[in-house]
Formats: sequence, C-alpha cells, structure tokens
Amino acid sequence: MQLQEKIDALKGHYEKILDILGEDKNREGLINTPERVAKSMVFLSLGYDMDPAQILNSAKFKEEYSEMVMVNGTEFYSLCEHHMLPFFGKVHVAYIPDGEIVGLSKIPRVIDIFARRLQVQERLTVEIRKCIDETLKPKGVAVVIEAQHLCMQMRGVQKQGAITRTMDVSGVFKKDRDKLDEFLNAISKG
Repeated sequence: MQLQEKIDALKGHYEKILDILGEDKNREGLINTPERVAKSMVFLSLGYDMDPAQILNSAKFKEEYSEMVMVNGTEFYSLCEHHMLPFFGKVHVAYIPDGEIVGLSKIPRVIDIFARRLQVQERLTVEIRKCIDETLKPKGVAVVIEAQHLCMQMRGVQKQGAITRTMDVSGVFKKDRDKLDEFLNAISKG
C-alpha cells in the first residue's frame, strides 16, 4: 500500500472512531485531526518498511579493535502493542567486536527501526540484540532498556514513575560476569 493510501485508509477509521466516541468530527478543533493522527501513525510505524540488518551492513568496517564498544542512553519512543499507548526511555547497547565494527550512528538507527513497530519491551530488547549479533557476529552483545509505559501510568494501575528494565545478552556477556558487570556499571554511572 502506498503512503497516501495508508493515510487515507487510516483517516477514515479515525473519523469513525471520533463518531463512536460521540465527538463531532466537524468541529473546529477536530476537522483535521483524523488526517493528523493517520500521518502520526504512519510515522510511528515506519519500522515495518525498513531492514535493520541492511542499516548495519551499510557501515561495517574491518577493524582489529577487541574491547567493548558502548552506545549508552539512546532515547526511544514506541507504541505498546496491547493498548497502542506510548512507552519510552533509554536503550544501552554494548558489543565486543570480532574483526568488524559498525558506524556508531547505525546502532541508534537500528533501535528506531524496531521501536517504530507495535512492540512489547521484552521483544524490542531481544530484536536489537539479535540483529547486532546476527549482522556483526561479535564476541558478544548486551542490551538494556529502561522505559516508562503510559499504559501503566494513564490507565490500568496508574503508577507514575515506574521504570521497567529488560536485558538480553549473548556471547562473552553471558559467559563472563566481569564483562557484564563492566557494562552494567557503565550504565549506572550514566
């Protein structure tokens, strides 16, 4: 489906949603809302049309560096697949190269690609780790995500400030507790 077709189809559904909610879609403040929301949803789901491995492959370089490479505190925004409400926070990524490194900006791009899909935090964590693992084939990858979920804050239990932390590790980070501790200590220092 082409971009404008997606926007038009979503716009029609959002007009119906406003009707169901008892709103007047023709009142001044709502006249363009269905189209704005449709464009927003298309933007927030751009990750479905992108290949994160291709992003990493576009900037791989042979390098004999063999210590930890960390990209800490990358902000992300995603939509919970259960309520389609935002969850957001920071992603911390480390990998230990095995002959190849990647351009540092590519890791946040991979994060954005997976975040711009309907998600759960647990899957997001695994998808980021797995993509880096399979594409770079490093000695190990570690990913930690710390996020706030509006589905917990605006509805449901309504607990403000609750932070959910998920972690997925592979290779040396799974086998060598000192390497994992080095990564986790670096995160805690900010």
